[in-house]
Amino acid sequence: MSGAAATTSLGDPSASFFRGSLYKWASYIKGYQKRWFVLQNGHLSYYRSQSDAARGNARGSISILNAFIHAQDSSSFVVSDGSARTYHLRCSSRADRQRWVTAIELAKVKAIDQIESEEYDFKLTAEPPDKSELNQTIHALGTKLENVRLCHELVAKHGAALQKQLTDLEEARHNQDAAHLIRSISERANLFRITVDALISASDDYLGQAKTQSNQWIKLFQREHEQRRKLEDMVEELGKQHSHLENRIRRSLIPVVDEVEKDTTSEDLDSDCEECFVDALDVINSGSSTAVLNRTDSEDWDLQRSPSTQELPFDTNDTECNKSITKFTAVMEAGSPLVMSAADLKKDFGVKRVRRSRIPEKPQASINIWSIMKNCIGKELSKIPLPVNFSEPLSFLQRLTEDFEYSECLDSAAECEDTCHQMAYVAAFTVSAYANTTERTGKPFNPLLGETYECDRTYDYGWRSIAEQVSHHPPVVAMHTEGRAWICWQEFTMTTKFRGKYLQILPLGIVHLVFPKTGNHYTWRKVMTTVHNIIVGQLWVDNHGETDIVNHKTGDQCHLKYNAYSYFSKDTQRKVSGVIKNHQGTEKLFLSGSWDSEMSVSEITLESLGDSNKRQGKSHYSTRGSNQIWKRKQPPPELVKCYNFTQLAVELNEPEQGVAPTDSRLRPDQRLMEQGAWEEANSMKMQLEEKQRAARRRRDSLLEEAAQTGQDYSRYKPKWFIYENDLQTGNLSHVYSGEYWQCKQNQDWSRCPEIFI
Repeated sequence: MSGAAATTSLGDPSASFFRGSLYKWASYIKGYQKRWFVLQNGHLSYYRSQSDAARGNARGSISILNAFIHAQDSSSFVVSDGSARTYHLRCSSRADRQRWVTAIELAKVKAIDQIESEEYDFKLTAEPPDKSELNQTIHALGTKLENVRLCHELVAKHGAALQKQLTDLEEARHNQDAAHLIRSISERANLFRITVDALISASDDYLGQAKTQSNQWIKLFQREHEQRRKLEDMVEELGKQHSHLENRIRRSLIPVVDEVEKDTTSEDLDSDCEECFVDALDVINSGSSTAVLNRTDSEDWDLQRSPSTQELPFDTNDTECNKSITKFTAVMEAGSPLVMSAADLKKDFGVKRVRRSRIPEKPQASINIWSIMKNCIGKELSKIPLPVNFSEPLSFLQRLTEDFEYSECLDSAAECEDTCHQMAYVAAFTVSAYANTTERTGKPFNPLLGETYECDRTYDYGWRSIAEQVSHHPPVVAMHTEGRAWICWQEFTMTTKFRGKYLQILPLGIVHLVFPKTGNHYTWRKVMTTVHNIIVGQLWVDNHGETDIVNHKTGDQCHLKYNAYSYFSKDTQRKVSGVIKNHQGTEKLFLSGSWDSEMSVSEITLESLGDSNKRQGKSHYSTRGSNQIWKRKQPPPELVKCYNFTQLAVELNEPEQGVAPTDSRLRPDQRLMEQGAWEEANSMKMQLEEKQRAARRRRDSLLEEAAQTGQDYSRYKPKWFIYENDLQTGNLSHVYSGEYWQCKQNQDWSRCPEIFI
């Protein structure tokens, strides 16, 4: 795994164009292969040879804007975009590696600067120009022009006086007053020169200001023209689709009614027809009478960790699981125990805390949505500086913490001895994370770099979590949660695109779940979320796609499918279905339900194993013994006006003593929004974002200085997470360092940056 020849790099690392040969890891068979790399226009592309680069035959490319750059050793480094594209690269020397890493870091800085320049252009066009600002500009130009006119009058006056004295000198050439006239003419000439210089300076000032304003107005006009054209095209397309949808409904209405009459009673017909046109935000009631899983009392929490936690009951030949569990056992030994007894809880918390039950209601504030949305088409959601009017008073760190509202599913999974039934509860937990998205259409606050959020609910839910914004470009959140008998962690990022009619959110990153008692290690990815009717109509949310849950210790798998919402589908809307297979590929359990109400599990009978009937591309199974394993708890009705929050969401931003100074609860713009002061919140939000940009510019300046002097410069490092290889996926990810709760106990926040105002 080493290169045989020296790599070369051509160009200045601080330049916009950088190229050279590097060794790229191909596979364990081929090892490192020499490739020609070109860094240009915010992309790192590689070619088989330099001649292929001249022809433009690139074999791969990665965007630097959302890339992570990680130096492994003195000659190797990794470039990853946070998803599937990762380049493992090797240089011939430490100096060559530093040149490449510096060049890529600087290219990323320039790409971010370009994005922020676009954000500034967006701010210029997001709202109509302020009349006071326009009046100030006109007044400034008028003042400059008045100065030019005054200088012109002085030049004319002094020029006439100079001309008159020259005439007098000509007439008195032989007169004794000639010397006096020469001195006077010299003074007039100096005064004339000074006045001309003042005229030139005033003209330059006026021309400079006029050019600046002219360029800005031209740019505004061009952008307005382009956005108007896009908006006209979008509205025209909306009209066509609306007309097409009406025609489809008219054509299909009569056949649908006929078919329903054959299969149902007239009473069912009425309900089905109404269901075809039900609003997308209405909750679908399952009608099931099965009881909800009950949480165990605090007296039953006395589950002490075994004295020999390192001797876990799993196959010691399973190297990957061994490494994962050993790593987290070390974290457990270094910090507080994951499982607490009832005595420990009473000692630490005393009586159960009474939390708040509601927050101030959402104000009814109007906003010109067209002036904002027309500038968002095709942009990343995290790059759009939206006002708080589109948000909810929670940060994205807190929104991720809401995933553990139904942690009883994981507690039940930890008690299962059968791995397939344990997988069923894990699958139900993954579905429950979407339960509250039906009515929650507000955008969470984008966390600032270094912002954290802790949530210690050990005394009631049985878990505690810590989350941190570990990267700003691209935005990445690292999260670690410790439960009664389980550990869950994830590195979450996403790609978002606004398409005019709808907003697509594609989560990236992998969620890990470990049960230390058995060593079972599960991983899965989240599915896509789409927000519809951004421009016209009522907002509604749909979750759709497919995902696989894998038990890396046993080989069991669960394939879940989230059906996309459709007006013409006969299936239950928001339906989720899945099949659990053991390590031999045998189908054992069938999951069914909807992500906004409940999930059930059934045993697949032996008669259907391996011989599933396929009709219209769908698999059909014979099942028995349906059991409900999760049901949604409806939020209190009085919270509808409180951003449609659940009870847990109301409690997440409740002020607490002793949290880190970077905690989301202390973020001033978010707190102002919760209190209903939206104008002050928008002003504070702009100040926080400007402070964050200033901090980034300081880091970029240090990076450029390091590039000029040839010194190493380490990028921003998270405070509570470590960037290292994931043992299961092999990709670089942020893993919890295990130090937060000990620092909280000691109230040692010396490592925390000052990110708020």
